[in-house]
Amino acid sequence: MALHWDQTPKKQGLYDPSLESDACGVGAVMDMNRKKSRKTLTDARDMAVRMTHRGAKQAHEDDGDGVGIMISVPDEYLRSCCGFTLPPEGQYGVGNLFLPRQEDKREDAVKLVERMARRLGLQVIGWRTPLPVNPLVLGPYAKSTEPFVAQVFVGMGDTGEDSAAESAVKSKANALSSGEYDGLPLETRLFLLRRAVALRAREVFVCSLSCRTITYKGQFKPDQLFEYYMDLKSEQCTAFLALVHSRFSTNSFPSWNRAHPFRRIAHNGEINTLAGNRNSIRTREALMTNSKAFGDAPLEAFFPVDEDIGSDSALLDNVVELLLAAGTRDLAEVIMMVIPEAWQNTNLMQKEKKDFYKYLSCVMEPWDGPALVCFTDGIQFGATLDRNGLRPGRFYITKDQRLILASEVGVVDVPPEEVQFKGRLRPGKMLLVDFAEGRLIEDTELKMRYATKKPYGDFLKNNSVELKDRLGPEPKSDAALIEELLEEEQGSLDATDLTTINKRVLPLLKYCGYTYEKMDMLIAPMVKTGAEPLGSMGQDMPLACLSKMPRQPFDYFSQLFAQATNPPIDPIREANVMSLMCPIGPERSLLEPSPDACRRVFLDSPILCPRRYNAIFGLEADGFPTVVLDMTYGLNESTSKARQADRAIRGNNLLKERLDQICKEAEAAILGDGAAVLVLSHRKAGQSRVPVSSLLAVGALHQDLIAKKLRAKVALIVEAADAYEIHHFCCLLGFGCDAIYPYLCYLSLLRVRGCQLPLNKRIENFRSGSDSGILKVMSKMGISCLQSYKGAQLFQAVGLDKEVISRCFTGCKFVLNGAGFNIFSQDAMELHKLAFPERPVPALVDEEVEELDDFGEYHFRSIHETEIHMNTPDVIYKMQEAAKTNSADAYKMFSTWQNKITEQTEIRGQLEFRDEECSPVPLNEVEPAVEIVKRFCTGAASFGSISDEAHRAMAIAMNRIGGKSNTGEGGEDPMRFTQLEAGQFNAGAVQWDIKGGDTFRSKIKQVASGRFGVTAEYLANADELQIKLAQGAKPGEGGELPGHKVIGKIAETRKATPGVGLISPPPHHDMYSIEEPDGMGRSHRTSRTPTPPRGSR
Repeated sequence: MALHWDQTPKKQGLYDPSLESDACGVGAVMDMNRKKSRKTLTDARDMAVRMTHRGAKQAHEDDGDGVGIMISVPDEYLRSCCGFTLPPEGQYGVGNLFLPRQEDKREDAVKLVERMARRLGLQVIGWRTPLPVNPLVLGPYAKSTEPFVAQVFVGMGDTGEDSAAESAVKSKANALSSGEYDGLPLETRLFLLRRAVALRAREVFVCSLSCRTITYKGQFKPDQLFEYYMDLKSEQCTAFLALVHSRFSTNSFPSWNRAHPFRRIAHNGEINTLAGNRNSIRTREALMTNSKAFGDAPLEAFFPVDEDIGSDSALLDNVVELLLAAGTRDLAEVIMMVIPEAWQNTNLMQKEKKDFYKYLSCVMEPWDGPALVCFTDGIQFGATLDRNGLRPGRFYITKDQRLILASEVGVVDVPPEEVQFKGRLRPGKMLLVDFAEGRLIEDTELKMRYATKKPYGDFLKNNSVELKDRLGPEPKSDAALIEELLEEEQGSLDATDLTTINKRVLPLLKYCGYTYEKMDMLIAPMVKTGAEPLGSMGQDMPLACLSKMPRQPFDYFSQLFAQATNPPIDPIREANVMSLMCPIGPERSLLEPSPDACRRVFLDSPILCPRRYNAIFGLEADGFPTVVLDMTYGLNESTSKARQADRAIRGNNLLKERLDQICKEAEAAILGDGAAVLVLSHRKAGQSRVPVSSLLAVGALHQDLIAKKLRAKVALIVEAADAYEIHHFCCLLGFGCDAIYPYLCYLSLLRVRGCQLPLNKRIENFRSGSDSGILKVMSKMGISCLQSYKGAQLFQAVGLDKEVISRCFTGCKFVLNGAGFNIFSQDAMELHKLAFPERPVPALVDEEVEELDDFGEYHFRSIHETEIHMNTPDVIYKMQEAAKTNSADAYKMFSTWQNKITEQTEIRGQLEFRDEECSPVPLNEVEPAVEIVKRFCTGAASFGSISDEAHRAMAIAMNRIGGKSNTGEGGEDPMRFTQLEAGQFNAGAVQWDIKGGDTFRSKIKQVASGRFGVTAEYLANADELQIKLAQGAKPGEGGELPGHKVIGKIAETRKATPGVGLISPPPHHDMYSIEEPDGMGRSHRTSRTPTPPRGSR
């Protein structure tokens, strides 16, 4: 149901409301001695207005994305406004509510609030309806969605019973009795009241409800906030604390309820791991069955925790509010738990503090992403940055004990002589004002206060398990390791007989999608170097949904990457903030901190070696019993015609049935056998049993356990035969797996040619390269911790059936319907035929030289059944012939062939013009081609990624037609800046005819963080500058050239040292703000022509 104040459109076309995010300006003004004054509010007003550029305007200049302010309760002013008597300050709660504009619905909402208050042992003292506002200041869109704003006052009430009518309609499932809340403090009851109302009435939005703070917000521009709410405009309204926020809705539709501050936080940033955090909270609800803080109340009556208003910040606020209300942690400790500083890789942190963070990691994963979070409950005020420090926060402390904090300086006028201290928030650090103490507590003192509150080191020592400390002895030989991987008796194999071993392993490799090219180009380099191999950008083979070859479900997913407001991380230069360490195993209640909350197993890497995998099975004595679930199904299960007919009627197949069975077996193992670790295994795959895709199995089981609220009770490990690429590992982790044991991949390492390393060293090199590759993928989305990446579903599916998405990858972004379970079943059977052909190999074929199939994924192959490519030799030949001879016939043949290939390989090839629905346009109304081509621009391909001749050819061609070529970020030879005289130009093996006035100068020039080839002369010879705010095609790694390519003219043009690899690290600008790009533009403008720079990428 659409809410009046939230008119966000439904999902349609390319728009998806779940992708909405925001980046903002935030700040606070306060008196640390709790002295209320009007100045606090006027300074907050000035702060919000002066950060207007950090918010956003809509199409109409009077419509903004949202502004709000949270202030300490102005008790004296509220008493002067109320026609009823209020209890003493602190003994009543007050809140602003958005109500429906229809009178009948509004009356129902008021009755609901009053009824829920009575059930919680509260009473509504009175209402201010409507709250005085000035709608004349609103823009047209804000006016059209304006809610009815009311203010409610709530105090402690009698524990009288409901009326007979109310008792009759009370639901058993959601029954609330005031007696269950006896002894609970007022603030806790107010929280429960707000939750009870939110769960029962979507059309009522409680901006805040507290005895300490009150929030005024809406869909405004900053200068409209104090003009709209008459309370804020009144000179009698005073406060000692004011927290303001100006919202910039990135690619989204703003609404009244999404404006900040929320009830406890104001957030500037983006939570990149939101899907995983949301799923984790959902399944943890089953563990939060009771809490002393909430008396005898059934907590399930107040779930789900997620209020679901379509905002990452709102969900974070919901969680923070719940944990604070539980009463076992104060606000600062809650924030340390959800946004911890980087602790895993530092040797400089005190042991107590490190133990504290390690303990918290057992309770909850980090909410990862760039963030400046300001938070307050009226008792404390604090602010913290994410571990990377990707949002700005600066503060002043004045001599009269006032603190002013904001996203930038200069937003509040403070005479220099009144400033006692200036500072800025640093990565992962926290600033806290304790109003009871009347002072600022600096980060070290603050965190050591919490770190030493309990013996967290002892908790960890007595309860947690470090898997790396439980490893068995290293296998003494390759033979022993091979026997272990094949699960054979010790001494039963001759390790020197690789022919026999490969003969046994080869069919399984074919069965699971291994090919010659993948072994040679992806796996072998990792074995030899311990690093992920580098490849050229882009590919020319079809999408998986258009391929004629059998493809794995992994191939249907693409990793999402960071956008301009959300920078990627450099996994090499910022390795200190990144970590693969994760606790796995059953979790405990979030609400009750206890020593056994850290009874979990710590993994140092998600890719398990044989010793680590075997160690998992030795943890039963520590309370981690393991159950193995078969991830295969039998071929003979499909022989019965009756069963086949039944499946056809029900729309099922063997694959879907086996997925359902796996989920039922897992539930039984958890509830019946007390399993703490589930292992999904491919071990039984063979000639008679078909392996279920590990990705489908993991996704289906993960989602099923979340729905049943069992996921937090078990670790999920996959013993996978079909996972061997870094992309495979990332998919499995991203869709809910805790760890991976790629046993068949380890056996495949025996096939690596030209490598003399023993098998255990090959495995370690492969694991090392895989770990680095996983960190690299995480960094592209701006994520630091694997614990946050797991289950975050940061992928987009292309060409997957909706049934597969809803069953296995619920909530994953997808475009195009496509391959379903039937297709995956067919692909599995095709691979089975390749692995176990019905007709045996002819006698004359030497089985010793039998090799993996080559499907031509990376190289064009013209024989056998191989993958089609967009660039085929025939097409390229015809293109060259047409260009060299100016032959219309050759070009026509080229275009015909290319279009036919496009139809088979690209989405655009599936589209057709519907000429019958088009009306012809007279040619005299069409812009001439000579004018249209002036708007043509080439892609940004740097010199070094393509040849000098190709670079010059594009430049001179675009200059002749009036278009623009692009240098990319590889610089440009200064010799190309001058005009040419008519004559011949030697371009490699050919001669070009040059006309007088031709030039090789590219009109568009790029500047990236690497600054390759950027000089004053380079900038001065640009018609347009493109400043890269975040790397695009290879997010987080722009302009990479391996060292062997950085030679001769390439090195000279890029102003680089020959032989040294080049890469642009991700630039960490405050990119949602205009100052940084504008500052870069101004600095570059001084080096070039007066024409201002255009374009930001």
